[in-house]
Amino acid sequence: MTETLHRNAVRIQDLLRELGMTGEVRQLADSTRTAREAAEALGVPVGAICSSLVFLLDGEPLLVLTSGAHRVDTALLGETLGGSITRADADAVRAATGQPIGGVAPVGHPAPLRTVVDVALREFDEVWAAAGHPHAVFPTTFDELVRVTGGTPHVVGP
Repeated sequence: MTETLHRNAVRIQDLLRELGMTGEVRQLADSTRTAREAAEALGVPVGAICSSLVFLLDGEPLLVLTSGAHRVDTALLGETLGGSITRADADAVRAATGQPIGGVAPVGHPAPLRTVVDVALREFDEVWAAAGHPHAVFPTTFDELVRVTGGTPHVVGP
């Protein structure tokens, strides 16, 4: 763990406090850009990593908080949500979240995003989410993610 938090991670830590969350942001020396990297750095199962992925649902940003253990089935999720889902490019991700790919936090976006939370994250007492920077993460729970994001629980993949 590094001692100084990136300014994005400090902003997320402050927001977590405002939201009544108790998890502490950690900035790691190694990248947490992928779920596997984050799991290795934290010594947790890859399924306990909450990947924040931005898609476009009929052209509108959709944040999908998914377990790092699997991929989002965009056809299944699109059918469930009643639209067509495509992956957002880096510019669309930054515009929607104000954060870089690989570091997108579930909270702290310029405007509220429609959010889906993968029910597979329920399997873990503690999950780890990005904190606004590819080296920063924080612990939380499935229920807390649903509460602070206003997200809707869904099956998002196999």
